[in-house]
This record gives sequence, C-alpha cells and structure tokens, in this order.
Amino acid sequence: MLNASFNNKGEPDVAPTADQNAVAGLMLKAMIQAAKSDGKIDESEKGKLLGQLGDIDREEMAFVQAQMKAPVDVKGLARQVPQGLQAQVYTMSVMAIDLDNQNEAQYLHELAQALAIDQKSVNHIHAQLGVPALYT
Repeated sequence: MLNASFNNKGEPDVAPTADQNAVAGLMLKAMIQAAKSDGKIDESEKGKLLGQLGDIDREEMAFVQAQMKAPVDVKGLARQVPQGLQAQVYTMSVMAIDLDNQNEAQYLHELAQALAIDQKSVNHIHAQLGVPALYT
C-alpha cells in the first residue's frame, strides 16, 4: 500500500481499512505529542508534521488540530499502542522533533519506558535515524 501511495501522489489504489486508519492516527498522535513535548511546536516541527499529511479533508484536519490542543499524555498514548507497534510509535515520535532540549529528551525517555523499550533498542532507533543517542 505504501508503494502504491507513493506512485499515486499520496493516495493508495485501495482505500485503507479502519484498522490501518487507526494506526495512521496513532502515529500522527505520537508525532504531535513529541512535537509538543517541549511546550511548543516550532516551525521546523510544524513543517515535519504537516509535510507528512499530504492532502487531508476537514475531518482529518480537525483531528490534527484537536491533537495539537490536547495535553501531552505519555501514558495515555502508550496505552493505545497495539502490541508490536511500540518501536514504530517511538520512531515516529523521534522523527517529529529535533531533539535539541532536555524536555524532549525527557519525553522520549518517558515514552520509551511506557512502551517498555529498553535503552539499547532506543539508542539503536536513534542511530538508525541519525539523531543523538538518548542514553550513554
């Protein structure tokens, strides 16, 4: 489906299932929470978020706006993550930020703990993304 989306300017040949839409919403929520973790969404983070959206309808935009206004809730986000998607949610969170302050590092630490991702795996994700390691 992903390859089809790339070939069709962001739109898949086959409409996503309800489960796929739910996972996409969860990934977007993870990105938005990470971006807000330092108390604000700067222009770089906003660009990363909006660049991932492509063409969205009013309902989807309302979801994004609601998430931007909602408080950061690490444990609440972690409770929504289906088994097997923990690393993906964490990865999307890292991708949404520049990891340039202590608040963002603390958020990622709390998220990793809530998702039960060990320090070695966290640092491996960071290395794959080319961002500073969280743990020394």
